[in-house]
Amino acid sequence: MIGYVTLGSNDIPRAAAFYDALLAAQGATRMMEDENFIAWSAGPASPALSVIKPFDGNEACVGNGCMVALVFDANEKVDAFHARAIELGGTDEGAPGPRGDGGFYVGYFRDLDGNKLCAFCMMN
Repeated sequence: MIGYVTLGSNDIPRAAAFYDALLAAQGATRMMEDENFIAWSAGPASPALSVIKPFDGNEACVGNGCMVALVFDANEKVDAFHARAIELGGTDEGAPGPRGDGGFYVGYFRDLDGNKLCAFCMMN
């Protein structure tokens, strides 16, 4: 149902290096870009993630309560993705592990601009 998610950035080259390295773990590559934005996707039928300088010319800022959730098919992949985000300079917002009841496994982190993301799967 989601076509794409856009995150604000004040430093597109820095964000590009972070997401090029991080999203490669999901097989995502750049699908569109210009001097003000870059979008990554794992394929034409897959949702995309993009970073962009805000259109209104103001500084990008982090939305409190906003988060992007990226789905994986194994707990080990969640662990590896979270670790890679931290290795690339992201900050930990909650180590990977089970949350609540029902088999939800998730790890939270913030990117270099402070945007909150998570990697999750339904435990297998």
